[in-house]
Amino acid sequence: MHAAILDRPDAPPRYGTHPEPVATADHELVVDVLAAGLHHLTRAVATGTHYTAAHDGAAHPGAAHPGAAHDGAAAGEHRPRVPGVDGVVRDPDGRVRYVVLDDPRLGTFAERTVIDVRRSVVLPDDVDPVLAAAAMNPGQASWLALRRRAPLAPGAAVLVLGATGSSGRLAVQVARLLGTGRVVAAGRDERRLAALRDLGADDARTLDRLDGAGDVDVVLDFLWGAPAVAALTALLTARTDRARPLTWVQVGSMAGATAELPAALLRAARVEVVGSGFGSVPPRDIVAELPELAAAVARGDLQVQARPVPLADVERTWSERTDDRIVYVP
Repeated sequence: MHAAILDRPDAPPRYGTHPEPVATADHELVVDVLAAGLHHLTRAVATGTHYTAAHDGAAHPGAAHPGAAHDGAAAGEHRPRVPGVDGVVRDPDGRVRYVVLDDPRLGTFAERTVIDVRRSVVLPDDVDPVLAAAAMNPGQASWLALRRRAPLAPGAAVLVLGATGSSGRLAVQVARLLGTGRVVAAGRDERRLAALRDLGADDARTLDRLDGAGDVDVVLDFLWGAPAVAALTALLTARTDRARPLTWVQVGSMAGATAELPAALLRAARVEVVGSGFGSVPPRDIVAELPELAAAVARGDLQVQARPVPLADVERTWSERTDDRIVYVP
């Protein structure tokens, strides 16, 4: 079969031939891949730069056991592998499924792969595989944060920090879908911010105008770094009641891997900083949320900018910067 093959972490994968996958354990199925998204997570897992790679276990969603990502290799050694952490597939019975892989050695950037059926959810037959593959992974970021790390109280107000990226755009929609009382979108690009009002944002603000959004209840932070510190400072300074709880959910780090938080910020208001990601949300909880999220995607409740690309073009497009979510189609 044909697949994208990553020979080394510092170069894009090549399109070539790969041995056919074989199911060897209970609950495994060999499936045909219909579509698989090129996510930030996909690149990070494939190259070993994802934050979970240092933890003997899963540098990927839904990992079943420690060490699965290492393929028996010595520390620091890279073995050729097929990238792709999730995708839309067709099983031997003809059912269309969204799947999260538990072992990234043979990913979804291939004509066929092996899945653990317990880490999949059946989709409607008429679902658009490209749209589903584009939306499920970035949609999980905010969905899991608001369902498992900072469950919303009725009428709660949510601020999405970094709302103009693909995950941030979906976060605005997810927050509205889950019953948020008010959604504030924050980012740098005013043109993109304005478009978010049509996707459910009640307010859209640039990062230097957050003083008017001080009374939110939850912040979904896709930026971290210096912009997050500046935003937290502005929000707490403008807060009407500093005893009102504020949950800051750290979801992504597009603006920096570290942030220097002044101690006074954490003492001067009732703020709680939590993370949401693999590890802080157990695999069983991730899998439990997949059916409802998949149903929302299938209904068209979540809009995403998806661009189908032939898998044969993986080497050319692997590092491409684009506003669209690239989805590889074998």
